Amino acid sequence: MSAMSMSNEDYIEAIYVLSQSGQSVRSTEVADKLKVSRPAVNKAMNELIEKSLVTKENYGRINLTEAGDALAEQIYSRHRLLNSFLLKIGVSAETAETDCCKIEHCVSEETVRRLRSFMAKL
Repeated sequence: MSAMSMSNEDYIEAIYVLSQSGQSVRSTEVADKLKVSRPAVNKAMNELIEKSLVTKENYGRINLTEAGDALAEQIYSRHRLLNSFLLKIGVSAETAETDCCKIEHCVSEETVRRLRSFMAKL
């Protein structure tokens, strides 16, 4: 699979979070969550469909494929780890959420492994 853009990672994560209720997701929900336009969501969905990470019915529901779900779990796990770390060191909840959304895209897997190990000791 080709490299994922930060934007596409955000879309995958948003679909994953929205789908946690057990239901499939609509473009409007993704647009609202990410504060983007519906045409932007449709463009991103086409890219993710090409990468076999989502399926989308015409004017319908968006679902993660098995590969999309596995990737989303990775992305969201990294997000939660970074958020927890920032909260643990005293960053406010609002700032921690904002910052981890930025950091999660550029942190290396080595750093994630070390951070997981560090957090497990606390």
